[in-house]
Amino acid sequence: MPTVLRSGGFRLFFYSNEGSPREPTHVHVEPASGEAKLWLRPEVSVAYNDGLNARDLATAMRLANRETIETAWRDFFG
Repeated sequence: MPTVLRSGGFRLFFYSNEGSPREPTHVHVEPASGEAKLWLRPEVSVAYNDGLNARDLATAMRLANRETIETAWRDFFG
Protein backbone atom coordinates (compact mmCIF):
# COMPACT_ATOMS: atom_id res chain seq x y z
CA MET A 1 0.00 0.00 0.00
CA PRO A 2 1.97 3.00 -1.23
CA THR A 3 1.66 5.95 1.13
CA VAL A 4 1.38 9.31 -0.60
CA LEU A 5 1.29 11.59 2.45
CA ARG A 6 1.31 11.55 6.25
CA SER A 7 0.09 14.66 8.03
CA GLY A 8 -1.38 15.31 11.46
CA GLY A 9 -2.31 11.70 12.14
CA PHE A 10 -3.71 11.13 8.62
CA ARG A 11 -2.25 8.72 6.09
CA LEU A 12 -3.21 9.08 2.43
CA PHE A 13 -2.51 5.97 0.38
CA PHE A 14 -3.75 3.71 -2.37
CA TYR A 15 -3.82 -0.05 -2.61
CA SER A 16 -1.34 -1.73 -4.96
CA ASN A 17 -4.25 -3.71 -6.44
CA GLU A 18 -6.93 -1.18 -7.37
CA GLY A 19 -9.17 -3.50 -9.35
CA SER A 20 -9.25 -4.94 -12.84
CA PRO A 21 -9.90 -2.86 -14.76
CA ARG A 22 -8.24 -0.32 -12.48
CA GLU A 23 -10.55 2.25 -10.91
CA PRO A 24 -10.05 5.94 -11.72
CA THR A 25 -7.42 7.78 -9.70
CA HIS A 26 -8.44 8.09 -6.05
CA VAL A 27 -6.93 8.01 -2.59
CA HIS A 28 -7.76 6.26 0.68
CA VAL A 29 -7.44 8.15 3.95
CA GLU A 30 -6.87 6.70 7.42
CA PRO A 31 -6.92 8.76 10.55
CA ALA A 32 -7.30 6.92 13.85
CA SER A 33 -11.09 6.89 13.53
CA GLY A 34 -11.70 4.91 10.32
CA GLU A 35 -11.15 5.06 6.57
CA ALA A 36 -12.51 7.04 3.66
CA LYS A 37 -12.03 6.85 -0.09
CA LEU A 38 -11.86 10.06 -2.09
CA TRP A 39 -12.30 10.47 -5.85
CA LEU A 40 -10.04 13.16 -7.28
CA ARG A 41 -11.90 14.12 -10.47
CA PRO A 42 -13.76 16.10 -11.53
CA GLU A 43 -13.27 17.47 -8.00
CA VAL A 44 -12.28 15.89 -4.70
CA SER A 45 -15.37 14.06 -3.45
CA VAL A 46 -16.22 11.25 -1.05
CA ALA A 47 -16.58 7.76 -2.57
CA TYR A 48 -17.21 6.24 0.87
CA ASN A 49 -16.71 7.08 4.50
CA ASP A 50 -16.36 4.43 7.19
CA GLY A 51 -16.04 6.11 10.56
CA LEU A 52 -14.61 9.58 9.93
CA ASN A 53 -16.45 12.38 11.66
CA ALA A 54 -17.27 15.56 9.69
CA ARG A 55 -14.16 17.37 10.92
CA ASP A 56 -11.78 14.53 9.98
CA LEU A 57 -13.45 14.12 6.60
CA ALA A 58 -13.08 17.84 5.86
CA THR A 59 -9.41 17.68 6.87
CA ALA A 60 -8.86 14.64 4.65
CA MET A 61 -10.41 16.42 1.69
CA ARG A 62 -8.14 19.44 2.25
CA LEU A 63 -5.08 17.16 2.39
CA ALA A 64 -6.00 15.40 -0.87
CA ASN A 65 -3.81 17.38 -3.26
CA ARG A 66 -4.71 16.09 -6.72
CA GLU A 67 -1.37 16.84 -8.35
CA THR A 68 0.64 15.05 -5.66
CA ILE A 69 -1.65 12.02 -5.62
CA GLU A 70 -1.92 11.76 -9.41
CA THR A 71 1.87 11.94 -9.75
CA ALA A 72 2.32 9.17 -7.16
CA TRP A 73 -0.40 7.11 -8.92
CA ARG A 74 1.31 7.44 -12.32
CA ASP A 75 4.72 6.69 -10.83
CA PHE A 76 3.39 3.51 -9.22
CA PHE A 77 1.00 2.17 -11.85
CA GLY A 78 2.80 3.55 -14.91
